[in-house]
Amino acid sequence: MATKIGSLLFCPTCGTLLDLPKDSEPNVLCEQCGHQEPATSYENIKITTRSHPDAFPSALRQKRKTQTKTHDSDNLGDLVSEKCPACNHPEAYSKALQLRSADEGSTVFYTCASCKHGWRVNN
Repeated sequence: MATKIGSLLFCPTCGTLLDLPKDSEPNVLCEQCGHQEPATSYENIKITTRSHPDAFPSALRQKRKTQTKTHDSDNLGDLVSEKCPACNHPEAYSKALQLRSADEGSTVFYTCASCKHGWRVNN
């Protein structure tokens, strides 16, 4: 019987990743060694797909990733729950400033409470 790792099935003879069975095929043929795995081996397998947000480029996401710098000033703003993109610390200092025209949103500056990494987000 094929080896299962997560939602993947591997040939018990050579270890090659097996394809999914096609409609009404009773067996799946290993392309490397010719082993025939019953299509019933794929029953009751829960398939879970995960992807990192960076795997799908987005112009809007790129806009959020603007300049970063370390802030060392004394007036860092209010402590808020915001995850640092550099060290994943759950808290950062936040300060909002109106840098663009009045009919546009403000720019929020964040400084990590742990590593002092700085980043900004346009609202």
